[in-house]
Amino acid sequence: MTEENIDARCGFVAIVGRPNVGKSTLINYIVGQKVAIVSDIPQTTRFKIKGIFNDKRGQIIFLDTPGLHIGKDRLDKYMNVIAKHTINEVDLIIHLVDSSEPVKEEETMVVRFLEPIDKPIILGLNKIDLGGKFIPEYIKLYEKTKKKSTEELADSITLLPLSSLKGTNVDKLLDEIFTKLPVGQALYPKDTIRDESQNLFIADVIREKLLGSMRQEIPHVIAVLVEEIIWRSHNLVYIKADILIERDPQRKIVVGKNGQVLKNIGTQARKELEEYLSKKVYLDLVVKTKEKWRQDPRILKELGYSP
Repeated sequence: MTEENIDARCGFVAIVGRPNVGKSTLINYIVGQKVAIVSDIPQTTRFKIKGIFNDKRGQIIFLDTPGLHIGKDRLDKYMNVIAKHTINEVDLIIHLVDSSEPVKEEETMVVRFLEPIDKPIILGLNKIDLGGKFIPEYIKLYEKTKKKSTEELADSITLLPLSSLKGTNVDKLLDEIFTKLPVGQALYPKDTIRDESQNLFIADVIREKLLGSMRQEIPHVIAVLVEEIIWRSHNLVYIKADILIERDPQRKIVVGKNGQVLKNIGTQARKELEEYLSKKVYLDLVVKTKEKWRQDPRILKELGYSP
């Protein structure tokens, strides 16, 4: 039996920021496997996703939050609530920004939201592989909001240029996190890398393939609900999932000519799910129209979208 490391550290870390700054990419890179779906479509992440990193220094439990944004419907408001609630659960916050793009209104909203939070913050200046042209803008935003110079902010905010795609300075990020987490033993078994329901992960894999195929056409009106998982034999799993849209004309886009788009989505999702489940998968996808589902509390609850 190995002795416990009495100096080990363990804690919760929230990755927050506006949509599409690389939060899911960062957490997947750190954990070494996919725990959060990735897309260049904003609002890909709709739930908190726990990704768990272990090494000899201890355990970090990452919470990948929905992108904070200016919401319009009930689903948008739900995602903002989830992101804000997450802040209260963690020991440290990584505010991830896209340093290749200028500061936007939503970024200012995030900084103002974090302004009164009395927890260590790491300002992750992401996408330096694209040049990091706007790093000074993000630093000035913090200085203006906090009414302090960078030197005066050093005790509460750590600035760290990085690339979640290339892995640049991710080791430094982990070093910084471990120095700020409380001493404590691991909360999850050392071989655990994610903590989410199987149904949610399956639904998200399908939705990721939909987002990749739909591009800018109808990504925000799509949801996936796993209706059935039946283990038909030791090597075959039947999965039935509904793809929700808001209007019947959207069906043509999701299904495609002669059903080709839906078939391709099913093939891509099935391959990934077979790897995830280590079983053969029969994937039954059904497109259903649910008008204004993003405004319907009952449907949102059924999908698991409840704070």
